[in-house]
Amino acid sequence: MSSPSKRREMDLMKLMMSDYKVEMVNDGMQEFYVHFHGPNDSIYQGGVWKVRVELTEAYPYKSPSIGFTNKIYHPNVDEMSGSVCLDVINQTWSPMFDLVNIFEVFLPQLLLYPNPSDPLNGDAAALMMRDQSAYDQKVREYCQRYAKPEDAGVDEEEEEPSDEELSDAEGYNDSGDEAIMGNPDP
Repeated sequence: MSSPSKRREMDLMKLMMSDYKVEMVNDGMQEFYVHFHGPNDSIYQGGVWKVRVELTEAYPYKSPSIGFTNKIYHPNVDEMSGSVCLDVINQTWSPMFDLVNIFEVFLPQLLLYPNPSDPLNGDAAALMMRDQSAYDQKVREYCQRYAKPEDAGVDEEEEEPSDEELSDAEGYNDSGDEAIMGNPDP
């Protein structure tokens, strides 16, 4: 079996090669941020959260520590700290799981199937049990207010430019550089 550090490297590379944007903290592989999009066809759709991930030396034998950095309204996520109450992360973690599982399975399931009977956010749990439509509306408000792409640090300029945008950029330069460099030969 490979060492925990090799496994950590492999899992992180697998996550980076998937559709998730990963931002490393410092030069190590211990701490990083992942941009997580709300599941399609859910009240979280369209939201983008920056999720902090910290890997212990014992990973994959011990679960990573994860938390939302921008606000999310959910019974099982602490609104202030972003901590997540999720059994598979906190209690039943197995080395069979990897980082991609967290973002493709565990977090989407958490958002799709909240457990208001085991809350970290008591207000969200109470509202969900008392008035589902008011809860849904509050989730959407939080998505609009706190989970826009720029709230997770995704700038429009960071997105890959389209071929059309590239060709437009090549054909037009409004920086005034041609005055310095001279005009190209006809």
